[in-house]
Amino acid sequence: MADVFRRYGEIYRAAAGSSLSTAQRRVMTAIARCRTAALGGHVEQCDQCGHRRVWYNSCRDRHCPQCQALARAAWITDRKAEILETEYFHVVFTVPDVIAVIALQNKAVVYGILFRAVADTLRTIAADPKHLGAAIGFFAVLHTWGQTLVHHPHLHCVVPGGGLSLDGTRWIACRPGFFLPVRVLSRLFRRLFLMQLETAFDAGALQFFASCEPLRDRQAFLQHLAPARQADWVVYAKRPFAGPQHVLDYVGRYTHRIAISDSRLVDINDGQVTFRYKNYRAAHPTPKTMTLPAPEFIRRFLLHVLPAGFHRIRYYGLLGHRHRTPKLARCRELLGTLARETFPSPSPADYRDRYEALTGVSLRVCPRCQDGQMLIIEYVARPHAGATIIDSS
Repeated sequence: MADVFRRYGEIYRAAAGSSLSTAQRRVMTAIARCRTAALGGHVEQCDQCGHRRVWYNSCRDRHCPQCQALARAAWITDRKAEILETEYFHVVFTVPDVIAVIALQNKAVVYGILFRAVADTLRTIAADPKHLGAAIGFFAVLHTWGQTLVHHPHLHCVVPGGGLSLDGTRWIACRPGFFLPVRVLSRLFRRLFLMQLETAFDAGALQFFASCEPLRDRQAFLQHLAPARQADWVVYAKRPFAGPQHVLDYVGRYTHRIAISDSRLVDINDGQVTFRYKNYRAAHPTPKTMTLPAPEFIRRFLLHVLPAGFHRIRYYGLLGHRHRTPKLARCRELLGTLARETFPSPSPADYRDRYEALTGVSLRVCPRCQDGQMLIIEYVARPHAGATIIDSS
């Protein structure tokens, strides 16, 4: 991605003009400069064999494909203490295309509604004695893309297979291999989402421009939503996880995933970008390649830049921040299990210590002789503003 922005970013900025948001411009700049001399860094040398290497600083932007590994490892470490010894389910909620169109111009508002509607749906149906009759806990992760980078907002929810009875005296487990009926979830989700979206419109919280400008009229807005009121909204439960550890391994790949990883990029040449994708609607998805003009590829990637400060991972019910510790302790007591071993959060003072604590791999050992220690001998300062940056990655 960095190569794409370095080669074609300026052309795209000039063509997009004012339609490019400040957040999108910042993401383009951050990714293009990530791990280059533009962000400064340091030089290390082995105290035994004299081997040298240069480390340039990362941009730490959450949309950057080079900056997610450490954040993902830290998140998984923090979640280990919250995993219960019970079955886990993966439930996905998706909105129709007519909603996605509105979301694209009102990301913070519509994505926020998506989180609230999903949370209310899961907790309401789970608390109903006809289904589970329990207070549940879960976390939800927002994804906004499909395999070909089109705008496709959906929420991945990871839910333990049970919860506390409403009076808190017992653990109520769901049926093996079955959490909640997806058809019931879908209908309540649709009703709650559309109700909240209409409330947001009436409060003047939604903005429309360009091709969506006619939706400023309330009648046109309601007419636009009419197909969504009749359609079956897609809610589906994936196969239950194979166990608590599988939850961490699998979900760790989801939490800090971005629209496209560097490993999927095949070629960048002659103003074209080629990447791999899978068509998951096919009975047997197989890897394919797609080639897009660089400006279109960049446009699709930037569709998924989130508003500043927007939280794409949220926790609900038993996992809500306020009551998480006592609620989980009560769940373990009723399940007859012990708390999982926890580890102190590594100090952020030195990235090498943090990296080793989270991954078990030492960056201090010399990669050449495997005996000496890599010591910092020089710091590389950031160039002055306006200076020409030569790609040194």
